[in-house]
Amino acid sequence: MEQISRIGMDTSKHIFQLHGVNTAEEPVLRKKLRRKEMFTFLEKLAPTVIAIEACGASHHCARLLQSFGHSVKLIAPQLVKPYIKRGKNDAADAEALCEAMSRPVLGLDPGMRFVPVKTAEQQAGLMLVGVRDRLIRNRTQLSNAIRRYAGEFGLTAAKGKAHLAPLLERIHADENLPALARELFAAQAEEYAQLQAQIDEVDGRLMAWHRADECSRRLSKIPGVGPIGAVLLTMKTPEPELFRSGRQFAAWVGLTPKDHSTAGKVRLGVITRAGDEGLRSVLVVGATAVIQHVRRGGRATPWLTELLKRKSPKLAAVALANKMARIAWKLMVTGENYAAKSAPAALVGAG
Repeated sequence: MEQISRIGMDTSKHIFQLHGVNTAEEPVLRKKLRRKEMFTFLEKLAPTVIAIEACGASHHCARLLQSFGHSVKLIAPQLVKPYIKRGKNDAADAEALCEAMSRPVLGLDPGMRFVPVKTAEQQAGLMLVGVRDRLIRNRTQLSNAIRRYAGEFGLTAAKGKAHLAPLLERIHADENLPALARELFAAQAEEYAQLQAQIDEVDGRLMAWHRADECSRRLSKIPGVGPIGAVLLTMKTPEPELFRSGRQFAAWVGLTPKDHSTAGKVRLGVITRAGDEGLRSVLVVGATAVIQHVRRGGRATPWLTELLKRKSPKLAAVALANKMARIAWKLMVTGENYAAKSAPAALVGAG
């Protein structure tokens, strides 16, 4: 077979489409293979560069192909789409991947970015974060259900997780409730306690990971970030040096405004909400906590004080989250510690 300079590979659960070109940019490989056939074929193939769309399963595939001696490039799907010529099929997707991978090499698209291949340990850490998110959603769903059912019997409680336990105690002590309702409330209370125990166990593992990671400990000193935010930033940004600036990192998280400018008129809309929703949510929640602390009488930086005079608290929270993301990127890239003089120490624990 003629020497292949690069291959674009469209993946699925069972079928893999390959599109390869030689050094003259001529197609020399068009194959559709099943999973076992694909790995056997690429294991025997001379080392080359292979492009795959970034997804959950692509990292394992990339590690396996790297063990065969190949160089693997993961590309975000939205960066591949402009190179699909016509139609939507596996062959067109594989060809588009092959073309998209070549752009920065040929100097045609220096803005093309590749996703770093995660190790199995990094994926396990992110799995722990995902499990925590799911458990918290389940706890919120169950808490809302308990409150709704209790409200049907005239039992209410104030907002907040801290007020649910007293509500369950009142339900348990109420002799006027039907026996069936009391049994169901008891079952839900037991389920809630089990969920809380699981969340506490996962939080303990995340805190242990945080204490063992030097970068995470430094990031937690940023006002509004806290240990959980620091863990997420470290886990979800394995190679921060891939970003040219803090603004590009904030844009990757989705904390920059949409640009609708035309004819020389600048029109900025809502934030793009691109990138990782969990990471963006943690930063915005942390920024909201800082602003609440300030509004209750806490000290604030001059920048935040002036911002709150001009903008509503919600807009200020997004702007502060953007700034937190930029500071986090700077600390991750340089290895520096957060300068406490940039914000009063009273705000450090607000996250």
